[in-house]
Amino acid sequence: MITLIAAVAENNALGKDNQLLWHLPDDFKRFKALTSGHYIIMGRKTFESFPKPLPNRTHVIISRQKGYQPEGCIVVDSLEKAIEVCPKEEDIFVIGGGQIYQQSIARADKVDITRVHHFFEADTFFPEIDLSEWQLVFEEFHPRDERHEFDFTFQTFVRKP
Repeated sequence: MITLIAAVAENNALGKDNQLLWHLPDDFKRFKALTSGHYIIMGRKTFESFPKPLPNRTHVIISRQKGYQPEGCIVVDSLEKAIEVCPKEEDIFVIGGGQIYQQSIARADKVDITRVHHFFEADTFFPEIDLSEWQLVFEEFHPRDERHEFDFTFQTFVRKP
């Protein structure tokens, strides 16, 4: 199963200057719970936005940069190759960035997003979720609080048969 996982603003903003636009601890906790123990596919810029590789996950990085080989990671030059290197029975999570989401949404079985209820200026965006192709199967609202500057909603979509 291929799952796209992202935190996405109301205007589908993901980030600006290779940085997230918000800090939501409960979103990080959910991301960790869903992706731990699995293969995560990402673009090079997304990988480089982390201080270090994420623990307990197999990193598959898509990059056309020759000689790019971060320690402990699998590097390939296309989405197709990234999917091929993952075991067939494995749940795969695509974690960004915008171009990788755009390329992979047609191949995805599921989309797990944290919808951040705010509009942001951004340079990277998540693709539009076409509700004629996707069904919302889970939704959980979280109001802003002392640790979360914005209201947000966890949403899970599955591809319609």
